Amino acid sequence: MRPRVAAAAGGAIALVVALGACSENTGEGTTVDTNRQQTGVIASDPKDSMGPAAEVPGAQKGGTLTIIRETPISHLDPQRTYSFAGLMASPLFSRYLTTWKDDGKGGLVLVGDLAETPGTNVNNDCKVWEFKLKDGVKFEDGRPITSKEVAYGIARSFDPDLSGGPTYIQEWLADSPQFDTKWDFKKNKTSLPPGLTTPDAKTLRFEFAKPRCDLPFAASLPTTAPLPADKDTGVNLDNAPFSSGPYKVAKNQVGVQLTLDRNPNWDPKTDPVRHQYPDQFVWSFGPTADAANNRVIADNGADQSAVAWNFVPASLVAKVANDPALKQRSILSPTPSSNQLVINNQRVKDLKVRQALNYAIDREGLIKAVGGQTVASPLTTLMPPSTIGFKAYDAYPAGANGNVDKAKELLGGQTPELVLGVADSTTEQQIATQLKGNLERAGFKITVRNIPDDSKLDEVKKKDNPWDLYIGNWAADWPSGASILPVLYDGRTIKPEGNSNSAFFNDPAVNAEFDRILALPPADQGPEWAKLDERIMKEHAPVVPLYVDVAYLVHGSKVGGVYVSSVFGYPAFVNAYVKQ
Repeated sequence: MRPRVAAAAGGAIALVVALGACSENTGEGTTVDTNRQQTGVIASDPKDSMGPAAEVPGAQKGGTLTIIRETPISHLDPQRTYSFAGLMASPLFSRYLTTWKDDGKGGLVLVGDLAETPGTNVNNDCKVWEFKLKDGVKFEDGRPITSKEVAYGIARSFDPDLSGGPTYIQEWLADSPQFDTKWDFKKNKTSLPPGLTTPDAKTLRFEFAKPRCDLPFAASLPTTAPLPADKDTGVNLDNAPFSSGPYKVAKNQVGVQLTLDRNPNWDPKTDPVRHQYPDQFVWSFGPTADAANNRVIADNGADQSAVAWNFVPASLVAKVANDPALKQRSILSPTPSSNQLVINNQRVKDLKVRQALNYAIDREGLIKAVGGQTVASPLTTLMPPSTIGFKAYDAYPAGANGNVDKAKELLGGQTPELVLGVADSTTEQQIATQLKGNLERAGFKITVRNIPDDSKLDEVKKKDNPWDLYIGNWAADWPSGASILPVLYDGRTIKPEGNSNSAFFNDPAVNAEFDRILALPPADQGPEWAKLDERIMKEHAPVVPLYVDVAYLVHGSKVGGVYVSSVFGYPAFVNAYVKQ
């Protein structure tokens, strides 16, 4: 989807710099850094993709770093990895064709990981791409990683029994969302999907029917992790993935504890982002968010070198925010995860009604309802501020608490009766109560219908769903408007079920703009996505932007180098170390 990378001599090609908002004081003794300027660059000099990674100031070798998390990681098999926990754990034992250098403050550089560069756009039309692998990249058993093993990893992601991971590359190779019916992995294990070849041991070649300019970005996802065919244990690879990264699985007590030891065959000279500081990483599963955070706050014994994966719960926010010692051990960061009140545009066809919904929302009250400024930050745009090229605007300026009079003016005496579909989880019930109150004071009549939490996502993606409104969340797979706006608002993608466009918004002029922007050079895309973001909201108001999630983490006194990923909004461990 992203257009070709322009050529340049040395350094990196800047895509764009985003506009930052002002910092916000939470009133709870701490500050959310919303003054972050998101930058995105694609490395053009192979030196940017070589290791070793820059040393982390003050980092030391040795010790065990523990990550305490309530629930197990859904998949460790790289080709099946798509959860935030999985995406943060996987880089410790898996490498991909490309990856992000991330300063934890919004500064991102896409570099080659296993590949020497972030890819070559062979004919400058985004239809043919080549990646050359580095010398010296190895698996945990010491054998070299070749193009054959990377291609095999991609091929096995076509197996419907190994579902769960990203599907960009599979769909692009097959030129169809139904990629697993276009090429059968089980019948073709000794061959490769159409369009994927390995001209030699160091080269992967992708040939697409249509321009796929986002391939370097999609290649940074675990789909491109290598695997030797003789190490493929199918669904059991979830229990013991085969390492190409700085750590390897030493022991996996499924659902209880995952232990990673150093991989002696990882060569730091080939790796531009990872380190091997701790002797060991331990993921410990089971404690609730409250229990995990209380353990880390207490800072006793092994918990001095532990991180609570689950964000600081509301019950502990004041304690962490107002204790100077704990403030030194906490991280408060905006994330790329945005939340909307999604409007079913098939059912709510009156633009004035959709605009009135936007004016009616009390964002300040909503944020208090979900836990305050350490949980959420207000949003009035379709794309979150972490998006490259972001521009702040407010199409329906209603102040912090909504503009009831403006909403009623737009309704012109009508009392629209709308059904709000809500998951039966505690969080969504709290949000629903707040939204219902907001909307009814503005003249709407809202009926809340509960949806089982474990089926809500599937149900609202059905084209014939019976709700007018529902709460939605979106976190892009890379920080570009290309992975947000067309995915969520291109009406040509609407199908009977499984729709990411759950607003069921379809406008031919907007669809044409998607095609136009996707055909631009990368350096030109960011500002154009920002313009289209504002145009969609002003002309159509297909949703009500609500807030972005905020990450609030606390760690032990001996933990260093942990930061919140600028791409995924959860703690990253590639720089982590234990203070000795």
